[in-house]
Amino acid sequence: MNETKAETKAETKAETQVETHAAERPATAMRAVAQHRYGGPEVLALETGAAPEPKPDEVLVAVHAVDVASGDVRIMRGEPKLMRAFFGFRRPRVPTVGRDIAGTVAAVGSAVSGISVGDRVCGEASQGGWAEYAVLPERFAVRVPDDVGFADAAPLPVSAGTALQGLRLAGIDPARPVDASGSRPRLLVIGASGGVGGFAMQLAVIAGWQVGGVCSEAKADHVRALGADRVLDRAGDWPDLEADGSYDAVFDLAGAQSLGGLARLVRRGGTVVLSAGGGDGLLGPIPRLVGAMLRRPFMHASLKPLAAARDAEDLEALVSLLEQGRLGPMIDRIVPLAEVRAAVEAFQAGEVRGKLVLEVR
Repeated sequence: MNETKAETKAETKAETQVETHAAERPATAMRAVAQHRYGGPEVLALETGAAPEPKPDEVLVAVHAVDVASGDVRIMRGEPKLMRAFFGFRRPRVPTVGRDIAGTVAAVGSAVSGISVGDRVCGEASQGGWAEYAVLPERFAVRVPDDVGFADAAPLPVSAGTALQGLRLAGIDPARPVDASGSRPRLLVIGASGGVGGFAMQLAVIAGWQVGGVCSEAKADHVRALGADRVLDRAGDWPDLEADGSYDAVFDLAGAQSLGGLARLVRRGGTVVLSAGGGDGLLGPIPRLVGAMLRRPFMHASLKPLAAARDAEDLEALVSLLEQGRLGPMIDRIVPLAEVRAAVEAFQAGEVRGKLVLEVR
């Protein structure tokens, strides 16, 4: 009799396991935004294909929301052309772009131990995010609290992560705010209305800095709402009107000013952080960034090119700030995945303030 009970119990457990695994198993097919040549939004099409399978150290994410970032659009266009050496000369090797994803874990690789099916996560994928499913290395997957929406979490990995790492190059850390009782240091963000710029503004304010922003006149109110105490019109002659040494640090996301002009804006010993913005259609910002490294020993200010990298600890800190309400997601609009062409057109036209997110499910 005991053996019968044991057999029945084992059979029930096995049936339960089979049902559970079947419920967790993701679809083998999915919809994804694909492109088979470089170009503008017209090259994008919503196609049905096979869902990716996670490697042993990866998780498969059922994507709920994915960010549209400037890097995604540059890869879509194949610009600068130098990047085609890494992404495919004649056509993209990976037909689906997109890195900033948020969703639920649908499957895990054989070596994954810290994340389970059903967990809510966000992270930076290597590519392939503009789709219903995407893979993410476990070490870069960060849990999303239940009270944080997927659309709010999606822009954090790349845009907010880049902002945080850029600020740290200038000695600005929201985890170590300056003493607010004294004279606060000053930061100027050039390109303040975009994703990285907007997060940089907010994080610098959290760190106790006074922040100024350069943006178009149409987006001035948006930048003020992020905490700017001064907003400069990018179309004006603001570089000539600013006094020498007006700032302790400059975070340049536009690449429109000369290196000497940027260095003039900061005090002696101050820092100019240079992102990958600007440049021509062939080499992009590479000549500018190389020039900064060559000229750095001869400048009164420290010129620091930014090379952001995936960092789970940084992302965890950003998710925490978002959950606490100290960091705003800056979502300008949420667009269904099927309307990706219109979304990218709006992004390229400069209509977006902050972030644009694709809703997948």
